[in-house]
Amino acid sequence: MNTAELLVQCLENEGVQYVFGLPGEENLHVLEALKHSSIKFITTRHEQGAAFMADVYGRLTGKAGVCLSTLGPGATNLMTGVADANLDGAPLVAITGQVGTDRMHIESHQYLDLVAMFAPVTKWNKQIVRPSITPEVVRKAFKRSQSEKPGAVHIDLPENIAAMPVSGNPLRKDNIEKTYASFASIRAAAAAISQAVNPLILVGNGAIRAQASDAVTQFATQMNIPVVNTFMGKGVIPYTHHLALWAVGLQQRDFITCGFDNTDLVIAIGYDLIEFSPKKWNPDGKIPIVHIGLNAAEIDSSYIPHAEVVGDITDSLYEILKLADRQGKPNPFAISLRGNIRADYEQYAHDEGFPIKPQKLIYDLRQVMGPDDIAISDVGAHKMWMARHYHCHSPNTCIISNGFAAMGIAIPGALAAKLVHPTRKVVAVTGDGGFMMNCQELETALRVGTPFVTIIFNDGGYGLIEWKQENHFGKGNSSFVHFGNPDFVKLAESMGLKGYRVESTLDLIPTLKEALAQDVPAVIDCPVDYRENSRFTQKAGELSCAL
Repeated sequence: MNTAELLVQCLENEGVQYVFGLPGEENLHVLEALKHSSIKFITTRHEQGAAFMADVYGRLTGKAGVCLSTLGPGATNLMTGVADANLDGAPLVAITGQVGTDRMHIESHQYLDLVAMFAPVTKWNKQIVRPSITPEVVRKAFKRSQSEKPGAVHIDLPENIAAMPVSGNPLRKDNIEKTYASFASIRAAAAAISQAVNPLILVGNGAIRAQASDAVTQFATQMNIPVVNTFMGKGVIPYTHHLALWAVGLQQRDFITCGFDNTDLVIAIGYDLIEFSPKKWNPDGKIPIVHIGLNAAEIDSSYIPHAEVVGDITDSLYEILKLADRQGKPNPFAISLRGNIRADYEQYAHDEGFPIKPQKLIYDLRQVMGPDDIAISDVGAHKMWMARHYHCHSPNTCIISNGFAAMGIAIPGALAAKLVHPTRKVVAVTGDGGFMMNCQELETALRVGTPFVTIIFNDGGYGLIEWKQENHFGKGNSSFVHFGNPDFVKLAESMGLKGYRVESTLDLIPTLKEALAQDVPAVIDCPVDYRENSRFTQKAGELSCAL
């Protein structure tokens, strides 16, 4: 066999189901090997879409998603999705074709030093310089990608190496043993929690990666401590739980801000600083912190833990429960916040204004989606509203990129979500800006047979940037953010999809239900009233934290 065939055998050994990518001249041998493999190659319409698919596949499964490109422009197109996976903590393996090693020392057509280029956006990367090292490179790539904190890795395969004969076998996968926190750290955390009067739990995506949702819920319930989640920590505790205070992460003050203003201890569980900077909720570094996670705390002047519990999260929480002595009732201030948060959410239930307010659009979406159905949010003003108003029963049912926060992730991400969970409803929530960045992957979804619904928040501009401009320079003072759009319904129909346009607020739920019942991807064009952005900013500025 040749090196490409051995590479594909190694991918099979790692349990790879799909490779997302584009064919190219320099990866011909890999494609030929995949043709005879159990792995399904999904031809995408852009390498960025392929990387986003691998990104979301990795986030949903915990197993590295794999994307493939040729050299040069194909590889540079992968970069955004690879960087997104790396900063969001999603396991991903990117494989690029490359010129032969006999051409690297001279100026050569489409040649870039891809190992150097990918180094800043990956945990590890390597070029296969000898056929015999292929099993070691692939095994190390998957091990590094999937180990905590997960992220992206990159393998570069020169075309002449790919064609060389080789003998060898995939390496046996090793078992990763759990690590457990020290008793001293458990004891210190339990003491701090026992002494706190108004503690608050801040839970992040690390708790989802560690599959610690049940443990977090039990811990919060027994300790009577309210829980706030980051954008990427949605669903760790069910949003219907009486101690759930929903999401934190907006740049403006919100009800949750008052919770941090009035706490005397933050218990951070699986919290990554990249999800929401501690300088936003602990600017002076005065709030005591207990850090519970699989990794040691990142260094930040606003995040210096009093106790640092590093090890298996579920085990750590159960051990702390054995030692902590906390009989008090939950902070009455935090519980009053829950009432305010829910009242703010419910006030849009019967709003009939048109264009539709983003809060109402998301409220109705939540009514249509089941507890295990999946929403994938793109990046833009709608992401802020999704983070604040789309609430989850369980983990990984609302996917938000908030590490790299790359526009264009929703549609390819929804395709990946439908591959992972074919029986669940999947909705890509996107703005008109993000939609036009990767809408070509709707053809891929049709061809692959992954029907999902795309909802377009249509405002004819980059609404999030306009929101920030007006916050900075004053209401009505924005620039360079407006654009025109195609007829989204006709665009969808021209691709063989179902297209819908919402003409009134009362149409939204029936349209959503009909679109979700289709056996092909569907697109819903929904005019949105983003005047709510500035209204929210004004309300946030007037927010009082009095009980």
